Amino acid sequence: MIARLRGELVSTGMDHAVIDVGGVGYLVGASSRTLAAIGLTGGAVTIHTEMLVSEDSIRLMGFATAAERDWFRLLTSVQGVGSRVALAILSALDSNELHRSIASGDKAMVARANGVGPKLAQRIVNELKDKTGGIALGPGGVAAPIPAGSNAADAVSALVNLGFKPNEASTAVAAAEDELGEGANLDALVRLALKKAAK
Repeated sequence: MIARLRGELVSTGMDHAVIDVGGVGYLVGASSRTLAAIGLTGGAVTIHTEMLVSEDSIRLMGFATAAERDWFRLLTSVQGVGSRVALAILSALDSNELHRSIASGDKAMVARANGVGPKLAQRIVNELKDKTGGIALGPGGVAAPIPAGSNAADAVSALVNLGFKPNEASTAVAAAEDELGEGANLDALVRLALKKAAK
């Protein structure tokens, strides 16, 4: 099992990179976020990898962070999510956004990825909701999940639909809920969260 590569970035394509390690060029599938993060051609690169073995092929997937690799493993554990769809989701959402959208039950955020329809997005949210606790959030991530179906989750979704980033929306709603108390109605939560997010 190959867990990590360190070498020279030879080239990148739309969905892959070639990394030279000791004279051997490894073709590594990757999300657009990873390809943007690993640096310039000719430079040194370290990438976390996942090896996929099937009857007719052996492929390497590459990730800029261990958290992104963990998300890939989780996503591909969902029926109907192959490596291509998982990479599309990781291209559309960073680890924190994915964590927040699943924790809050926001299938619309997951459905932003190419190839992910509403039914598949719902399945991803349902199946991964209880499995996301073990994945570390990046800097600025908010660890406490918002229960799906709650007024807070609906308020987060409302702010995201208004154009706020999921992390901003979640932080603003959490602050509003702290101030108003857990029994606050949706309208009051959204109004106060909007004020806090706009600061």
